[in-house]
Amino acid sequence: MCSLNDVRAGTSVRIKQLSASAEVSHRLREMGFCEEQRVKLLSRHPNLICQVCNARLGLSSQLAGLILVEPIPPKREAA
Repeated sequence: MCSLNDVRAGTSVRIKQLSASAEVSHRLREMGFCEEQRVKLLSRHPNLICQVCNARLGLSSQLAGLILVEPIPPKREAA
């Protein structure tokens, strides 16, 4: 696991844990940043732009550092 802040642009990840305060975690969940949710990091100049639930949302790098994620392996094509 790593923080969303450590992910490269263009990478898809799955949220595993929110390590923010209860109030901030609640607000993140309201915006779609829930545990097990798939997120794609689109850009990081200087804030992060993520695609979550078919919407693009911006996060500060500080807030993204509180979202722990795991990479989603690319799909393999059948031979």
